[in-house]
Amino acid sequence: MIVSTALIAGFKSEISRKIFEFWGHIHISDTGYSLSFEPRPIARDQVFYPALDTITDLPGGLLRELKADEVCPDLPRTHTYGGVRHIQVFAHKPGIIRTKTEMEGILLKGVGPDFDWQNLRPYLLEGEPITWNDSAPSREIIISRQTADRLQVGVGDKFIVYFVKEGEQLKRLFQIKGIYKTGLEEYDRKFALCDLRHVQNLLGWQENEVAGFEVWLDDIRDMDAYNCYIYSEVLPDDLLSVSIRDKFPAIFEWLQLQDYNEIVILTLMLAVAIINMITALLVLVLERTTMIGILKALGETNGRIRQIFLYHAAVITLTGMFWGNLIGLGFCYLQDKFHFIRLNEADYYLAYAPVKVQWLSVISVNIGTLAITLVFLLIPSLVVSRIAPVRAIQFK
Repeated sequence: MIVSTALIAGFKSEISRKIFEFWGHIHISDTGYSLSFEPRPIARDQVFYPALDTITDLPGGLLRELKADEVCPDLPRTHTYGGVRHIQVFAHKPGIIRTKTEMEGILLKGVGPDFDWQNLRPYLLEGEPITWNDSAPSREIIISRQTADRLQVGVGDKFIVYFVKEGEQLKRLFQIKGIYKTGLEEYDRKFALCDLRHVQNLLGWQENEVAGFEVWLDDIRDMDAYNCYIYSEVLPDDLLSVSIRDKFPAIFEWLQLQDYNEIVILTLMLAVAIINMITALLVLVLERTTMIGILKALGETNGRIRQIFLYHAAVITLTGMFWGNLIGLGFCYLQDKFHFIRLNEADYYLAYAPVKVQWLSVISVNIGTLAITLVFLLIPSLVVSRIAPVRAIQFK
């Protein structure tokens, strides 16, 4: 049970972290944002930028007011667990990379000096982050490992990216500064990072115009609350905020299915544990039929005799739980340290099975298992009351 909960929690955490670190928790953009990644520009100079990252929490009174006004009636929380960690600008422009032997479609994500490279560093396999200078846009670009392999290029190589603008073909020369790999094929296959000013020039935008803002939070549990607050209390009427859960619902529905898998697995394991313990207690009772008859003949009550067997059953259960905890937590530690269980990254988005030990879950599993098992052990202990002293002693 401990290993199951740790593996499922680790899997959900790692997949969510990859999505959030690449996209952020909340997107702010124009209300007419296009799915073709050709957005209408909005001004970078907004009242909330960059002041939004100074918010440390949302008071419960404000959240209750939003729920009462039917702005966000489905808010599940009456308080937040943290604040806004970071906000940054972005813009997109599709293009085609061309080398001497290969061609590859790409979606350039323009980022500025406010880009938080700490989010990308865990996935940066080679090279360094893009460097900015004030005089001219940087020609450095960061591509995925998948794109680099298909184009047969590496850090330091150069290539030309072709774009279409108002029916005309434009081209820009870039030099690879770094190579990243998230393991999420949907991202790795499409995206490359470059200087925001290149995307602005290609789109014909001014320096103050961007496609939108990406917002990171301290705690994922606050995503719905902050999305509601930002949309209703912070943004002007011509801007829209969308949580990453609403932007990619299929991925999060898939992750939510893991919760049902966890329930099924724990239920089956608990059922096996209950059946095993009931069988063990029945064996204990039947093996000591004569002892039960003698104790009853000496005046011992059924309740007291049941307590004796329940005590021994509890000792057996606690002994098994001790070794189960030791082996389960030991396995989680070794897997987290050495990653000896490998996965097919193309299918699971991860190169190894991640584990995340949540101590509240470990404690809940232990207490729940002990309590439920002992409750079910009352059933075989009732056999004690059906044993007649005369027959038990006579059987001996």
